[in-house]
This record gives sequence, structure tokens and C-alpha cells, in this order.
Amino acid sequence: MKKEVPITSMSDIEAKAVDWLWYPYIPLGKITIIQGDPGEGKTTFVLAVIAALTQGETLPGCSYAMEPMNVIYQTAEDGLADTIKPRLVAAGADFSRVKVIEEGSRELTLVDERLEQAIRQTGARLIVLDPIQAYLGSCVDMHRANEVRPVMKRLADMAERTDCAVVLVGHINKAQGMKASYRRLGSIDFLAAARSVLVVGRLKNEPEVRVVAQSKSSLAPEARSIVFTLTSEQGFQWGGFCDATVDDVLSGTCDVQSADVSAGSVLRCALDAVLRDRDRFIGTPTELVEHIGTVIGEAISPKKISREVLQTAAALAELGITATCRRSNGKRLIELRRADSADYSECQNIDPIDPAAAQQARCPPA
Repeated sequence: MKKEVPITSMSDIEAKAVDWLWYPYIPLGKITIIQGDPGEGKTTFVLAVIAALTQGETLPGCSYAMEPMNVIYQTAEDGLADTIKPRLVAAGADFSRVKVIEEGSRELTLVDERLEQAIRQTGARLIVLDPIQAYLGSCVDMHRANEVRPVMKRLADMAERTDCAVVLVGHINKAQGMKASYRRLGSIDFLAAARSVLVVGRLKNEPEVRVVAQSKSSLAPEARSIVFTLTSEQGFQWGGFCDATVDDVLSGTCDVQSADVSAGSVLRCALDAVLRDRDRFIGTPTELVEHIGTVIGEAISPKKISREVLQTAAALAELGITATCRRSNGKRLIELRRADSADYSECQNIDPIDPAAAQQARCPPA
């Protein structure tokens, strides 16, 4: 007598919503691939995301910030001490929350049981493997679908069991004039297993400007492209959103002139609005966050606001605003002071904070 085949009815399957680490770019419990040419800023972009997550800061486009979380970051290309740690310092990460699996004499692979063990041991919500080619193992030919498919299936199952986001960073080939899905290195089964695929590239005419476009989104509508800048003077800076396509990113011909006002510009306008009914503001980061929340339209943590104010100090000076951070009686205070030569042209379309509400919440001068 033949053994019956196990069968499940869809009526017995309970539907559930997708949870997100960063909607709609990185889902929890699923695989996300971030790819691009070498040197385009893939790793720097990933480390900026890690920094925000470990600090509990809001990522671009999010309306809320998650609690600070542990992250596992594995790299086979860059040194931890001389490359990754300095980049995490620049990004403002909480180092105690960035974990690395010590491989020892046995190299880590995508099907290594140590991945799940480390996720459960640390409670990590994100694990990054950079680059994907280094973690296939010596017995897997990345160009053979019959070898890649079971590896990615096991990795996807592990992500679902742990409800941890898995991000794989990969290079693409240099072929021109091809669709993004055919510029990947290796079998297309890599992309087939991923629920989200992001492509990073730079502008030919403005090489310091980088764009992240979504080439695949299986769980949500495709997202707008993310703009960031990478310069020797200011390092990594978020720069808003634009409508560039994946093909635009790969060709380096993106038009970001129509991009949304950058996060830094929005913050400058919000701080300008704080001073519209006064000559100066002195208060804690939390009090400043309460003031500007209605202007920027999204959450920003008190931890982040101090660093953002200092990073935009030069641009604020052009608006006639002097910004300083200091400590008084054990408290961190932010002081904004209006000069007489303020130029409001950049912020003329930003609604000011309600004067009555602002006066009520105002911190008295120290």
C-alpha cells in the first residue's frame, strides 16, 4: 500500500502581515539583496543603516523609530579594525550592539548552523553577509542554479524561523545595456529567493551623489529611490528621495534635481521655524524634538538631534543661525541663536510652529 502524501489545505493556513525592519526596503524574516558595482558605496550604505538601527534612530521615510537592536555584520573583504570600525564611528553606531561571528578555522557559509545560533544568542534582528560570494562555500558554483537554489532555500527558511532580516551584499557584472536582473553575478536564483533587491550606483556628473533604487519588491509596492552623498569632508549624509529608476542608477544618469528636500535641508527649515517667534532657543534635545516634530513630519530621536544639529551647523550659519551643544548641570543643552542677517528664502514654504504651542513648550534661558 502506497504511503499517503502529506497535504495541507489553505483553509488551515492563518494569514499574517509582513513585519518590516525598514518599510518597504528590508522585511523581517526574509532575504534582501543589495548590489552594485565595486566602490559605489554599498557597504557604507549598509553601515549607515546599521548605525541607525543600533541607536534606535528613524530611517528615511519611516514614521517611527524602532527600539535599539543588535545586528550581526560579517565581512570577508574589509578589515574590522582599520575599515569597518572607523566607518561605524563616523556613522555614530552603538558598537556594543554590532556583533561579529568569530569564524576560527572553519569558514562561515550561508547554510552554516552558526548563523541561526548567533541570531538566537544575540537576539539580532538583522544579519548582513558582505559579500555574498564569500559565503557560498567551496562546494557551490554560484553560476549553477541547481546548486544555488537549495542554499538560498535553506537561508530563507532560517530567516523565517528566526524572524531576522538577512541582507546579502553583492557585486554586479560590468556588462552595459542589460536589464538589472541580468547584471548580477551568478545564478538568477539569488534574486529569485530575495523578497527585496536594492541597487546602488553613483551619478557620472556628480560622483559624490549616490542613489539606491529598488529593482524587486515582492511584499510591498516598489519604493522611491533613496539619495545619499559620500564625501571626504562630511562622509555619509542622507539626501532624501527621487524618482530615478534602476536603469538610471546603473547608467549613472539619474536626475536628482527633482528629489524631495533632503533630510538636512528639512531639519534646517525646522530649526529656522523654531526661531521665528524668538531670538534664541535653549533646551534639551527632547524639548527641541517636541518643537520640530510638527514641521519635519516624522519622528526623530533626541539622541540623533544633537548630532544632526552639529552636522548642519555650517548650513544653519548661512541662514543666520548659530547652533551650539553644551552641558549644564549634567544635562545636554542645544542653543539656537538668531543673527540679524538671516536669510529665510530657503524655508519660505515651510509652515512655522504654532506660536502659542511653541511658547508653552519653550525652555527658559539658562
